[in-house]
Amino acid sequence: MKFTGLKRGWLSGAAAVAVLAAGLATTQYGASSIWAESPAKPIVYQTKSAPPVSSEEADRAVASAKDLSTAFRVASERVLPSLVTIETRGKASADESANRSRSPRSRRSNPFGGGRNPLEGTPFEDMFPDGGNGFHFEMPDTPPHQQQGMGSGVVIDKSGLILTNNHVVAGGKNVDVLVRLSDGREFKAADVWTDPKTDIAIVKIADADDLTAAVLADSDEVSVGDWVLALGQPFGLESTVTAGIISAKQRGIGINMRENYLQTDAAINPGNSGGPLVNLDGQVIGINTAISSRGGGNDGVGFAIPVNVAKWVADQLADGGTVKRAYLGVSIKNVNAEDARKLKVKPREGVQVGEVFADTPAAKAGLQVGDVIVNFAGVSVHSPNELQLIVEQSQVGKPHQLAIIREGEPMMLTFVPEEQPTDFDQQVARSRGPGGAESSDVLGSVGIEISALTDEVAQQLGLKDVKGVLITSVERGSAADEAGLEAGMVITQINRKSVADIGDVKNLMKDRDADQALLLLVRTEDGSRFVAINP
Repeated sequence: MKFTGLKRGWLSGAAAVAVLAAGLATTQYGASSIWAESPAKPIVYQTKSAPPVSSEEADRAVASAKDLSTAFRVASERVLPSLVTIETRGKASADESANRSRSPRSRRSNPFGGGRNPLEGTPFEDMFPDGGNGFHFEMPDTPPHQQQGMGSGVVIDKSGLILTNNHVVAGGKNVDVLVRLSDGREFKAADVWTDPKTDIAIVKIADADDLTAAVLADSDEVSVGDWVLALGQPFGLESTVTAGIISAKQRGIGINMRENYLQTDAAINPGNSGGPLVNLDGQVIGINTAISSRGGGNDGVGFAIPVNVAKWVADQLADGGTVKRAYLGVSIKNVNAEDARKLKVKPREGVQVGEVFADTPAAKAGLQVGDVIVNFAGVSVHSPNELQLIVEQSQVGKPHQLAIIREGEPMMLTFVPEEQPTDFDQQVARSRGPGGAESSDVLGSVGIEISALTDEVAQQLGLKDVKGVLITSVERGSAADEAGLEAGMVITQINRKSVADIGDVKNLMKDRDADQALLLLVRTEDGSRFVAINP
């Protein structure tokens, strides 16, 4: 998908209108005319004014607007006491901690500053050929012992449990996570539990009384067009509320392993991550997570994790610190128009099974390659993301009915969920790679995972006929990340030697010393550039 601007035909029409507009004449009666063949017989188009608005109609319109304004205000008042600011900072010495205690605000950086975003460069980066920043998380890159990131969170339990994004608290043992309540009180997190697959995290603060917990709604009840409010700390501006609507549901945008986002046009900016998206009852329906942006600010396209997903993850994190998921054991994809004709189904009717892995619940249930799964346990499914989330939340050991279409004929299978092995996603990724291509971590020592560059992927990236290997992921905080490498770039040379496939990379890296610098020539749609990586 590309933003290509205005079409040439439209511009031609606009130019014609401009030429015609230059010939307009205004008569003494205030009408506009365009002269036909004979200047003595103008074609006159009378302009009409809107009928005047009665005082009663005006009063009703103003009252309606005031009612909506009141709804916004009441919803904001209900949830603002639950909103918190979350900061991550490098581990500090005792002296630095003491200084911060005496001057709690001295640590704050310029909210409009911040270095290169280490999580920029998602698979949707190529949607912005003008050099925009694609989808963003808000984590400024700063030196140790300083603020590393600022985001938002929402109190969901009076015991001190706070719901936020994993990327807001990222850093592990190398950072302190600090929470500032809406009343100004500050606490260092006692515990932090994270689930990178959904980008959900739970922060626990201790010895905090008089907390106000937000009410969590049922996000399945949310409809496109519903009014919503987004709350957070955009650009470090605390307790900010913006309004909009739900623009779409069940969005998958390629930035996390588990996605089923709510899309909204409520303004979401850097700093809003982890904050609540609420309905007009002041109930949380989602957790603000990402924005689509050309310049780093709000472009009217924001994404939030549905609160039902967040609740399911949060309950497990708070209970045991980890998330246990059921699994099916297949690779699946959407049913497009071409697939639908071959499989004798309707487009977007169910999801297509592309591969069945051995010794998995899917294999035991009798699923086959080419089957179309249309219903799981009584719930119709239309996308891989939707099916994946439903299966993962299913009860392990309990039989479920799986409705499929095989070669045009409906069938019913019995599926018994099992707990997903911790490395199952990695096994699938290693075995298949993007687009079914071989993948490798041969450059893992510098934080890069690569895959073969297929013709299909090269075409999507606008790099037809380019030879090289595709960067599929860059480890956060690694040498490659520090050098500015991002997923979606294509490596065409290593140390001035051309590489056409993973075998070439393996041969070049075989005799390399671990501490030797690398010089990579990387290619994007915008051109080629050299990148030096110092381990």
